[in-house]
Amino acid sequence: MMSRTFRSLCCLSVALPLLLLPACSTQATATVKQGAALGRTLLAHDPAQFQALLATAKPGDRLVLADGVWRDFRIDFFANGAAGTPITLAAQTPGKVILSGKSNLRLAGSHLVVTGLVFRDGYTPTGEVIAFRGDKGAVATHARVTETVIDAYNRPARQESDHWVALYGSDNRFDHNHIAGKTNQGATLVVIREPQYGLENRHRIDHNYFGPRPSLGSNGGETIRVGTSPHSRTDSHTTVEYNYFERCDGEVEIISNKSGANIYRGNVFVESAGALTLRHGHGNLVEDNVFLGKDKPHTGGIRVINRDQIVRNNYMEGLAGKSFASAIAILNGVPDGPINRYDPVVNAQISHNSVINAASIELAAGADKERSAPPTDSRFTGNLIVGADDTETFRVMDSIAGIAFDGNVQAPAKKAALDVPGIARRPVELARAPNGLLYPTDPVLAGVGVRRDLTPITRADVGVPWYPKDQQPVGFGTGRTLDVPPGDGTLSAAFAKAGAGDVLSLSSGLYRVDEVLVVTRPLWLRGPGDIRFTRPTLFRVEEGGSLRLTGLTINGADAPDATGNAAIRTADGMGRNYELRIEDVTFTGLDVNNAFHAIAAGKGTLAGLIRVEGSRFEKISGTALKLDAETDDLGLYNAERVEVTGSDFTDVKGGVLSLYRGGKDESTFGPRLDFTDNRVTRAGTGTEVPSLRLYGVQGIRITGNRFTDSGGIKTTRTVGDPVVTIKDNEFTGTPKP
Repeated sequence: MMSRTFRSLCCLSVALPLLLLPACSTQATATVKQGAALGRTLLAHDPAQFQALLATAKPGDRLVLADGVWRDFRIDFFANGAAGTPITLAAQTPGKVILSGKSNLRLAGSHLVVTGLVFRDGYTPTGEVIAFRGDKGAVATHARVTETVIDAYNRPARQESDHWVALYGSDNRFDHNHIAGKTNQGATLVVIREPQYGLENRHRIDHNYFGPRPSLGSNGGETIRVGTSPHSRTDSHTTVEYNYFERCDGEVEIISNKSGANIYRGNVFVESAGALTLRHGHGNLVEDNVFLGKDKPHTGGIRVINRDQIVRNNYMEGLAGKSFASAIAILNGVPDGPINRYDPVVNAQISHNSVINAASIELAAGADKERSAPPTDSRFTGNLIVGADDTETFRVMDSIAGIAFDGNVQAPAKKAALDVPGIARRPVELARAPNGLLYPTDPVLAGVGVRRDLTPITRADVGVPWYPKDQQPVGFGTGRTLDVPPGDGTLSAAFAKAGAGDVLSLSSGLYRVDEVLVVTRPLWLRGPGDIRFTRPTLFRVEEGGSLRLTGLTINGADAPDATGNAAIRTADGMGRNYELRIEDVTFTGLDVNNAFHAIAAGKGTLAGLIRVEGSRFEKISGTALKLDAETDDLGLYNAERVEVTGSDFTDVKGGVLSLYRGGKDESTFGPRLDFTDNRVTRAGTGTEVPSLRLYGVQGIRITGNRFTDSGGIKTTRTVGDPVVTIKDNEFTGTPKP
């Protein structure tokens, strides 16, 4: 942790004016007073000048990058300052030095400070955007990166892995930064613990804004990871405190702890799917954190594994997650297992937490033949549990004889899953306090649950003041409305002019399209137009694109007889998630060959949502929704949520839907399917081709549908604990599931 004196000096140096020499000078220098030492301000206008100035830098000096865009700039900030007189690398104006293209930053040495930079519009040429290390094992110690932004600095393909921040060495600080929009594989921030870099790190990660990270659809989507499995039974002594996590949905582990003696304190998690997970490592402390799920699916709290973990005074409200994403999940372990599996829970202390309107507290979670060791020598004390609508919060998956319960209070549930003397069941009335949290109104319960003086950190307290946190994605219909008349090429011409969020309004009549319409931004096409296309594909969704179609007719009768035709397809290897909405649309004439699909997802792509409402699919030789390109069995899949309601599927030979998620990975939640109130007639070919093929799908709801003379429903469980509801359907000439 940086001393108050050192921080004051850093703030003083930020406020000092820049004294510039004439523009013709090769460098700009000014002597400034920094405490008892003299330091210079050195202004660089290009990488070569920066490197020359760095070679002369001494403790107390301040290297300044001139405002502007620095493209393809690989910054090697290798130097040694001194305690109280660091060497600082700063933007001339915070937020106005943009590192773009293939830029990155490495810092190595001691007593260094970096501030005011922005990384965007590109991606790192190496495996890290900011790395606290240099060449051949050189690392940073007593270094600080503050008030710096990394915004959507993603590799083009989602499965190309990198880390945005990698902390090596020891005693470094990463604080008041803005980190948002990571879409490719790899944890956003990692603490690297290897013997050559030092295992006792003592890093501090604080007051950062971790903005939205969409679902990755595979392992490797953590926001923070501290350590790795091979050295997880040694101590790091890293502190992660007072950070704000907003919609960090990358995978089930928002924070993945893989080392010992770490502290997670005062962090706030808002609408973030997943949990703070004590995956490996012993003797960690989790206290004073606030989890606000707002009933968003899969929002969780804290997952407890390993020995000597302390979880106290944490507040959890509106968390909808279950299983590994429960508000509190205490796992079963693997007896005498290898270091990369699950050490049994021993001596866990779970005390004075408030769990309000959460879906689940799961005890002995993950119990199976391998994870057969239930928790032992553990205590669950002084906690407050209030379920939504009198529903039971506890789920018990194995023996809990090794957990002692004492002084807990739970609001009565309609059906109690856990009846032990240490949980008093009594009515609990709650009121919201000035700190925004709910507390019991009965003074008798003042000592149960979280403390009254817990003050959650706010969005305004974290990140940088000069970079907006409210950057919302462009939605359908937020731009202009462009009227498009019928005719040959009119839709193609309008498409080329349309910007993000625009609406193309079609009239009644024929629209002939002789080229593939490439979707690279959110666009909405609506109206009664009849579209005929002469290429193998009508719409191809590429990086940055999303598509909404309303009221159209799409006819593929004029398409060529080519292998793998599709009315709508995605390009392979898209980094960002996309959205597809189909409303009152007719797909017809997709039968000029034996494998003509209505919608086909490419490999390496993930739809956050595919929604089909009130639409008609007829005369299709392939599959209506072909979402099965991820067949490598690595836990990947093509769509997080698929919702199909009130639609007709007639003469669809390849079946209505093929949705595939292979492999045994447990790091993701999807995919989820809701198939409701549809009519399926002559879809699939009996037992050979099912009408619905669902492989590894984690959430299935098939209700109120009518299947006639069609293939059946085929579901295959591969991993996890899928929730499957198939009811109130009518099957005529169709195998029952």
